[in-house]
Amino acid sequence: MRKLLDGRVAVVTGSGNGIGRAHALGLSKQGAKVVVNDIGTSAYGQGISHDPADAVVKEIKAMGNSAVACYDSVTTEKGCANIIQTAIDSFGRIDVLINNAGLVKNPHNIADIPSEDWDIIQKTHLYGTFYCTRAACAHMRKQKYGRIINTSSHVGLGFNNFVSYAAAKEGIVGLTRVVARDMAEFGVTCNAIRPIAAWRGAADINPKIEANRPEDIAALVVYLASEAADHINGCIFEVWRGHVGIFTDPPPVEQVLKKDGGWTTEELAEAIPQTLTKGRSREKFPKFLEFF
Repeated sequence: MRKLLDGRVAVVTGSGNGIGRAHALGLSKQGAKVVVNDIGTSAYGQGISHDPADAVVKEIKAMGNSAVACYDSVTTEKGCANIIQTAIDSFGRIDVLINNAGLVKNPHNIADIPSEDWDIIQKTHLYGTFYCTRAACAHMRKQKYGRIINTSSHVGLGFNNFVSYAAAKEGIVGLTRVVARDMAEFGVTCNAIRPIAAWRGAADINPKIEANRPEDIAALVVYLASEAADHINGCIFEVWRGHVGIFTDPPPVEQVLKKDGGWTTEELAEAIPQTLTKGRSREKFPKFLEFF
């Protein structure tokens, strides 16, 4: 029986542990040849090791499938170019790119965030997604086929003291929407997930997240990586154990004030609190993250 990804080649960044490892294994089980990329750092960006990537490659090969390890960092343009080139050199093409690599830093109020923390979060998440996507699209455009799945986060919807992470993850959503449009005519789709799962370090935020398995996330990602998902493009999904949803993203405008000739500042100061922002306050926010 033919598998969903027979003959396809996939790259998964940050696939030495957690969600990325589940993606790599899931893609392999569906027939894909996999580039397992991981620099072997901790969830907080400490240390470097080949062991995590090598272990996943060994696991895939033990199943009788094909995989190679790549240890380049997604934080540099050269590193990302090397990651994509590893697929070309090893397997002759790239059909699927899963931008999953990431790290977190200790939470800080916006007034206290160290610049170096901001920089490494943007480099790892947003720059890494851009660099890898750009390099992959150059090949996908020529071969008239490709699947790109990016990793956003519920943190971007409003999670205290994680502004660096939120900025990067919501930047990925905007990138996803535009890449989807840019590449559609070339047979390439680009979608994103906002997963809820037990990534490394999740228990430091809330132990309840441990109930959500990386394998539950991978099931959706493997589907999106397949030809069967050809009709899905520019979409943002929520996924966790037993739950798959799609965001109205970007959302429709909830309410509109109209006035012929435009508004003055004084008129808006009177009208908006009675209409658009009625019931809101500085301290009151929607409960985006009750599961945290």
